[in-house]
Amino acid sequence: MTDSSDLGVERTLVVLKPDAVTRGLAGRILTRFEDANLKIVGVKMKQMDADFARKHYFDLEERLGAEVYNSTAGFMQSNPVMAVVLEGVNAVTTVRKIIGATLPSEAAPGTVRGDFAHQTKASADVSGKAVMNLVHASGNVEEAKYEVNLWFGEDEQFDYETAAEKLAY
Repeated sequence: MTDSSDLGVERTLVVLKPDAVTRGLAGRILTRFEDANLKIVGVKMKQMDADFARKHYFDLEERLGAEVYNSTAGFMQSNPVMAVVLEGVNAVTTVRKIIGATLPSEAAPGTVRGDFAHQTKASADVSGKAVMNLVHASGNVEEAKYEVNLWFGEDEQFDYETAAEKLAY
């Protein structure tokens, strides 16, 4: 049997943000990942607090400033979020393609953000709120490892074989 790491199998974190959860889009978004042969190996709902938001967005303030950090952290604490660990070949890159560009107004049709999120940065700036773009996804493999370990313990991630894996590997 082939070792899955030889195939480029990775784990990555996706967080369905408060706008995805409150709009009832979780199932539709998760279906897109499963349709792309990504396997859900961990899932939980969480109400983020200020301390956890700081750990998750540890470098956001440094990269984009206090205003962006504060609006993002505040938004993420406004309602529950759903965190999901996905596993698959090139999972990080595949998830980023599925969700689309960070700014919904720049996301292509057919992506999660292109189909379900239509807020512009300008409208967010005018309202003083964070851009509601439905989904956070790890940006690279190193970030994915950090985020998966922050959100999920080893006992909250599961190894199993899907029907599609039996055919593909």
